Amino acid sequence: MPDYKLLEEILRIQSVSSDETRISAYIVDYVLKRKTAWKVTPEIFFGGNLHENIVLVFGEPRTVVFAHMDTVGFMARYENQLVPIGGPDVMDGDLLEGVDAYGPISCRAKIVEDNLFHDFKRGIVPGTILSYSQQIDFGKDFIQGAYLDNRLGIYNALKQCETLANGLIVFSTYEEHGGGAIPMLLKFIYDRWDIKQALISDITWVTEGVRHHNGVVISIRDRNIPRRTFINRILVHAENSGVPYQIEVEGSGSSDGREIQQSPFALDWCFIGAAEDGVHSPRERVSWKDLEAMVQMYRYLMQRL
Repeated sequence: MPDYKLLEEILRIQSVSSDETRISAYIVDYVLKRKTAWKVTPEIFFGGNLHENIVLVFGEPRTVVFAHMDTVGFMARYENQLVPIGGPDVMDGDLLEGVDAYGPISCRAKIVEDNLFHDFKRGIVPGTILSYSQQIDFGKDFIQGAYLDNRLGIYNALKQCETLANGLIVFSTYEEHGGGAIPMLLKFIYDRWDIKQALISDITWVTEGVRHHNGVVISIRDRNIPRRTFINRILVHAENSGVPYQIEVEGSGSSDGREIQQSPFALDWCFIGAAEDGVHSPRERVSWKDLEAMVQMYRYLMQRL
């Protein structure tokens, strides 16, 4: 049974790239309130030089799970203009919300000759961050709403905390808009725990080869290609797990795995996550069956890698 309360709470917290303070504070509070009830009580690192990033350490870690906390969104410019943050797939009329010095904002996106504007009744203070207005639908077969990418990756990481004996869970920032947090986080965890392998808890795309209800997606490649020996180990465990999964092969798209691969640290990595349609729109949709398979696959792998 999904944890609807947790999903509802994290889906309603705004955290557009560069503005992850609220979701970071929520996660820290969530962990502090529940950590003693988990199988292993984690050590928690956050704040200071880690900024909004969070590192949870369970037992004697061998593998790290990365889940990014940020989302795509918009920033108010001048003359009712909006500048995208990340790559939102916005449509004319999409509802947006935010707050500036003069109060709450609720408006619609307006596309005029490929330029993006808002229709708010007054000017919005330049630099104000806006996000999609959240409309959550917990349906029979699907969960739908804005920012399932990467709220469902966060959800999976938090569910792993309940049973994890040995491992690192890292909640990262800035993934949707150029990255930048992962190199610092890699040095932090590599120097202390000599971690050599990582799983990316994120949400991917439904395509002609990846379908709803067919299980969690194990990505063989996107724009980047993980080391094959590690992927082969993952696939052997996945086959033995009995958890439904499907394989993704793409030539584009990226994740925190990109920064791991480009770093000077020898970490293997693999993207494993549920697939969605409506990517980067307010209409993202993920199969409940695939989300459950994601949680179960991570639990199986984190015991064995």
